[in-house]
Parts: sequence; C-alpha cells; structure tokens
Amino acid sequence: MYSMPLYRPPSEASSLIIQITEGCSHNRCRFCTMYKCKQFRLKSKEELDEHIKWLKAYYLEPERIFLADGNVLCLQTEKLIQLLERVKREFPSVKRISSYSGPMDLIRKTDDELRSIREAGLELLYMGVESGSDRVLSMMQKGVNQQQMIEAGQKAVKAGFRFSCMIISGLGGTELMKEHALESAKVISAINPHYFSLLRLVVEDESELADDIEQGRFKLLTPIQILDENILMLENMELNDCVFRANHVSNYVNQAGTLNRDRDELVARLKKFRDSNKFIPMGSDRL
Repeated sequence: MYSMPLYRPPSEASSLIIQITEGCSHNRCRFCTMYKCKQFRLKSKEELDEHIKWLKAYYLEPERIFLADGNVLCLQTEKLIQLLERVKREFPSVKRISSYSGPMDLIRKTDDELRSIREAGLELLYMGVESGSDRVLSMMQKGVNQQQMIEAGQKAVKAGFRFSCMIISGLGGTELMKEHALESAKVISAINPHYFSLLRLVVEDESELADDIEQGRFKLLTPIQILDENILMLENMELNDCVFRANHVSNYVNQAGTLNRDRDELVARLKKFRDSNKFIPMGSDRL
C-alpha cells in the first residue's frame, strides 16, 4: 500500500508513515536519486481512503506520524489543513506530526498560512539545506539561493514549527570545500534551527553527480578533508541551544551534542580523529 521507494528522516524510524503525495515537486537536485523514478502527484481521495484504512489495521495507536513523500507542504493551505484534521481524527493517539519541507514551499506561503498549518497540527519540519554556498546550490540545481534558504528557515521558525536542517559534507567537492563550510555555517547560524544534522555525501551511480565525477568535473573529498571541512563549519557556527547530530551511517565520526554549548568538545574530537595515525574511515563514497 506504499508507492516505493519510501523515505523518512532517521529520527522518524518509529513513526507511522502516511503517504499523502508521491515523489518530489522539485526533483532536479543533481546529487539526489530518491524520487527520480516517480512523477510527483497528490494521492486521490479514494487512494488516501484505502491507504488510511490499510494503515489503521496495523497501527492502532501511533504517537508519531510522518507525512510522505517529499513535499507535502507544497499543497494548498486549505487542503493541507483538511488533511491534518483528518489524520488527527483517524489517529487520535498522535502526539506529533512531521514532514519534509522544501524552501520554496515555505517562501510561497504567507506567515498567516504557516501559522494556520502549525496550529492545525503539523509540528516538526525537516528541510535539506544541503549547502549555504550559492555556487554549490546552483551547481547541484537545488532551485534556491542562500538568501532564499535563510528566508525559508526563518519563516518556519517564526511560525512556531520545530525546525530541523541538514547539510551534506563534501557537497562542494575539493574546489568549493572552504566556501561550502563557511557559507553553510552562515546559513545555519542565520536560521538558528532547533535541530541540525550533518551527513556525508554518498554518490549513487544513477545520479547526475556521478557523471560529473566520472568526467572529472567534480572531485570528492578525502576522509581527512571531510573532517577538516566539518571542523571549519562547526568553528564558524553561532547557534543557541540547537540539538546537533552527525551520527548517520554515512558519517566518518559519530557526533552528538548541543550547539554552541558543546562546540569546543565536538571540534576537539574531530581533530583527535583527524590527527590520529589510527584513523580508518568506514563506509564508501559510492553506493
């Protein structure tokens, strides 16, 4: 009863996933293959009726619900509010509803619309910032620039959402490594999200970025360069009580803490790994 593939953030591992839409309304990022096999669309009322009926047979009292696929927030505000009201009615045990959010979806909605959506029950939003560098965002065809990314994040926080941002280590390659680190630190600091996660670039063979690598247009960072980039990024962030995680399977060094409170300790740990002759990175740059 799901249209595959199906994705959710790592922190939603125990959540009930309700698939409201299929695919991603942007779907042009050069590093991403998540929804390239799908045409973006909203499920029909009949499909959603059947989907929810099927889910209720297996999930009796879910406390957390994640709305999939990629860009539920792109729906018209009235329609989204109606969907949220239905979700709460069908699953009265739910305590938290969350979803992905595209930056342009946030920008297009007014402050009043976003507050109405928040009041209707959508509590937590995840936004893939990926990079704060205009050049990296353009190169990866993210569809927004640095200032728009900041505007989107600040609007979400202002509207009362719990807000989670993600940056991809190594997304600028060797050429834009320093710029990617510094400009990403600038954007995350300006947004000051409640949660910030750092993942490492892992390239899938089907992605457009894989072609860039094969043709020599993009050079991947070495494990040591990844750590150097992470250090530079963290050293230049100014955050207030932000939960930080770099414990995804892609990360070379698992990190967890609160920024900026634990920044010095986190940076020192990265430097310890970087300078150790026993540092053996796990994982791969390609899937």
